[in-house]
Amino acid sequence: MSSSETATTAESTTTGHDGAVRLEDVVHRYGRGGETVTAVGPVDLTVPAGEFLVLVGASGCGKSTLLRLIAGFERPTHGAVRVTGAQPRPGGAAGVVFQTPRLFPWRTVGGNVDLALRYAGVDHARWPEHRARLLARVGLEGTEKRRTWEISGGQQQRVAIARALAAEHPLLLLDEPFAALDALTRERLQEDVRRVATQTGRTTVFVTHSAEEAVFLGSRIVVLTKGPGTVALDLPIDLPRGDVDAEELRASREFAALRARVAHAVKTAAAA
Repeated sequence: MSSSETATTAESTTTGHDGAVRLEDVVHRYGRGGETVTAVGPVDLTVPAGEFLVLVGASGCGKSTLLRLIAGFERPTHGAVRVTGAQPRPGGAAGVVFQTPRLFPWRTVGGNVDLALRYAGVDHARWPEHRARLLARVGLEGTEKRRTWEISGGQQQRVAIARALAAEHPLLLLDEPFAALDALTRERLQEDVRRVATQTGRTTVFVTHSAEEAVFLGSRIVVLTKGPGTVALDLPIDLPRGDVDAEELRASREFAALRARVAHAVKTAAAA
């Protein structure tokens, strides 16, 4: 068994749940009476355990709405959302990473992770061990005593990812977490997230506008139509995962072909 498979097995044993997601005839509206706006739906979608699903589409197509429904932050107007067979509840179903890190500035890097460990119910005596493992997983060894304003925006997002992993939920949700970062930092963090997802085996749902980001990260891509968002394309991505050179992958013909296909689907769906 490879090291990544060993890590996946260990993680699955720790969480004890598979993280599978099921959306059944989901429709979500905002407003009341005659002022309602349908944001998304109807959507039927199954995300098997361990899959890395990327939701991609133009602004206003309902990507973030679907993510909030899966996280349990909102309830669908119609239909049902299930995570591992149960209705999701905030904080109980998934680790969530937002567009901005949302760190506590009065706490150190380690202190932000410790707070997540506290809410996850990890025994206090085991915090140092868990904190070190989480920070190492996102490439932040040796930063635990630094203040959040002393690290870069990309490093802050790494802290946010480490914090989302602290509870060891079987599901990880990321809502355009790299949108505000420069291109180089964004690529590096894409590589980090891809590696973490492979190592942990967690079910992952990632929201983006970028066809290139979607193809690099996802084992499956769902393109949404313009609002109300419905599924325009459901595409499995058959690219190497695990130990792979990121630059070689991005430069490959297979990658370019998939990126072009997804970009065309996004453009067509937005214009329909």
